[in-house]
Amino acid sequence: MFNDNILISIIIPAYNRGWIIKEAIDSVLAQKFDNFELIVVDDGSTDNTLEVLSTYRDKIKVIKQNNRGVSAARNKGIISSAGNYIAFLDSDDLWLPGKLKKQFEFLNDNPEALICQTEEIWLRNGKRVNQGKRHKKESGMFFEKSLELCMVSPSAVMMKKNLFNIVGLFDETLLSCEDYDMWLRINCQYPIFLIDTPLIVKRGGHFDQLSSMHSLDKYRIKSIIKLVNSNLLSENQQKAAVKTLKKKCHVYAQGCQKRGRIDEAEEYIRLSENF
Repeated sequence: MFNDNILISIIIPAYNRGWIIKEAIDSVLAQKFDNFELIVVDDGSTDNTLEVLSTYRDKIKVIKQNNRGVSAARNKGIISSAGNYIAFLDSDDLWLPGKLKKQFEFLNDNPEALICQTEEIWLRNGKRVNQGKRHKKESGMFFEKSLELCMVSPSAVMMKKNLFNIVGLFDETLLSCEDYDMWLRINCQYPIFLIDTPLIVKRGGHFDQLSSMHSLDKYRIKSIIKLVNSNLLSENQQKAAVKTLKKKCHVYAQGCQKRGRIDEAEEYIRLSENF
């Protein structure tokens, strides 16, 4: 697997995923493409994650760090990577065997493309579920649609590594929605292409899923504020971002009021009025 000219670096961040990560790793090692390195960044796990990783010996590269969150883990993997292309895999997801080959060929055949993702299959508690219409993926520039709902899955993405030199790394201050933030920063400037073939399996419904955290809009609001103040957006993008920001502030404030967090609710109402 390892050679002097690694094309693709695959990064799996992991925190206490000893119960499920083996399937993710095995799905990478079963790819119909062998010019890659697989980097697993253990984010201070306290379960048997490291024990599971040790069984793979030299088939994977393991990096350990203190618990700093998924953004810091992905960033550590990016900085430590040797490939010209980066692909991510969440430790609870799976790749189908042709994923790497299909995406590499797409990016290689389309030199203007910096990033692409694939379609996906959804499983919830082990059962296949259909995506709603609002989750339907698009190809190209879909920044406005992505403001309301994250339209890109980390496990489905492959990108040219030099794109991080342009847009920066993942925001380590975001406890969640760090991927939402990254894809918005990219898609306000560059198209994100879609390979309209399901090549990943997203598995949800389990107890330790980050996307099940409460108050996700709090992190989306922070991300949109950064963008609005970045001078990166076109006039239409700016208007759409401010509109979504005000809407999310009001929704979040209503949630705070229902939970008796009146001061926090007033803070987000004032924030909305500032734009």
